[in-house]
Amino acid sequence: MRVLGVDCGSERTGWGVIDSDGGCHRMVAAGVIRTSPKCPFDRRLLEIGTALRGLIREHTPEFAAVEEVFHAVNAKTALKLAHVRGVALLTIAEAGVVFAEYSPLEVKMSVVGYGRAEKSQVQMMVQSLLRLPEVIASEDASDALAIAICHATHQATHEATSRRLG
Repeated sequence: MRVLGVDCGSERTGWGVIDSDGGCHRMVAAGVIRTSPKCPFDRRLLEIGTALRGLIREHTPEFAAVEEVFHAVNAKTALKLAHVRGVALLTIAEAGVVFAEYSPLEVKMSVVGYGRAEKSQVQMMVQSLLRLPEVIASEDASDALAIAICHATHQATHEATSRRLG
């Protein structure tokens, strides 16, 4: 299965595409969609949506996974993040890609085995699980790959359970 993981942010939205059989994962591509804080927010949302649309067209994922909104101390930041997530989810849905959402705790549990893992631990496990020669430098891209791995693992478990139950 091919999975697109998205780690939303108003200035940096990480993305990562993996191929997976549920147990063995391979990175296809990863990166960051960067928008300037000097641009009007509506323009930044448009840039994020356009970039995601292009990534979906280029990589043709079967599934997409997006991290749920965490509880931010700053309400304005949380609201902006919610807008970015809305654009991401709409873009994914318009492309006809099945999507799922996972909490940061679920992603960390799935990838590291500990829900309160540090970012550096997530990065190291992403490197290990994808058999990469080095850690992905961008935390945003690494987080997006972790979200994709989380979904691939959940999807494979769901499919295996469905087959057993008939």
